[in-house]
Amino acid sequence: MTVTGLVGLIIVGSFLGMMIIFNVVKSGSTEVKLRPIPAYTKIKRAIGLAVEDGSQLHVSLGRGGVTNSQSASAFVGLSMMEQIVRIASSGDHPPVATTGNAALAILAQDTIRGAYKAINLEESDTSAAGELVGLTPFSYAVGTLSTMQGGEVSASLLAGWYGSEITWLTTAGERTNNFTLAGTAHLPAQAIMYAAASETLIGEELFAGGAYLGAGSMHEASLSTQDVFRWVIVGGILMGIILKFVGFGPLIQDLLAGTP
Repeated sequence: MTVTGLVGLIIVGSFLGMMIIFNVVKSGSTEVKLRPIPAYTKIKRAIGLAVEDGSQLHVSLGRGGVTNSQSASAFVGLSMMEQIVRIASSGDHPPVATTGNAALAILAQDTIRGAYKAINLEESDTSAAGELVGLTPFSYAVGTLSTMQGGEVSASLLAGWYGSEITWLTTAGERTNNFTLAGTAHLPAQAIMYAAASETLIGEELFAGGAYLGAGSMHEASLSTQDVFRWVIVGGILMGIILKFVGFGPLIQDLLAGTP
């Protein structure tokens, strides 16, 4: 194993360990202070309005795979969708999810069934709640558009991996005058979202979704761990600058490359 691989394992292990520590430390605390993010405030309001007026919430998880780097934003979308289902399932039209990946559709259906089971609504019909609407960018966009433009949908959460097809989805939300909260880890799609969606989750704001929607204490602990690692990264960058300035730059490069 190279030095880079070993450093990566240490970082992942340290992150997980700190999450567990923060979770234990904060387990007895009832108040968790999170910085305000207007996008999450508005989606909570949209959920409440959907329950009150009997409209439907739509969650789109994108078309990324589940075994590669594209899956990160979709998994965050799944945790957010679970909370939305728990809150809004008492409405006249339970939330519906659309995906462009077969494996992700199965995960969405399982997540929805688990959410209903957690709130003792196992008898609810969830067969149409997690829909695979298309396996190509175009077919996925067309299938999702038909759901977004349905008469019952009043708000949409777009959280997953998207390409240029996101333009159609965000534009559809604007044309129907429905609230659209969008977030992705794909930077080109994120730029489109920022220009067209009602609210956009920028960068790490997407991965904080579980904590802001009440998905559990581990999500809140992950935010505290991220804060610690930010300062560690800043310190590492400053230390690297100093070492390079004093002449240790080539040595550090050789170590990271695994060169003896």
